[in-house]
Amino acid sequence: MHPETHLQLQHVRAADLRAEADSYRLATEAGNPGRLRTRVGWTLVEVGLRLASAPRPAVAAC
Repeated sequence: MHPETHLQLQHVRAADLRAEADSYRLATEAGNPGRLRTRVGWTLVEVGLRLASAPRPAVAAC
């Protein structure tokens, strides 16, 4: 990949991350921290369920 193209993609990604961070900041300043809290909570639930579930049995390939 050409270095200039790679650099441009990094700039676009950084701008996206800044915009997302601003939206979280505005939500918490507006007194609505529930969006981030809910998202983190469900992520933790998903991780817990994956850890608690029984591993699938290995299938032998013949």
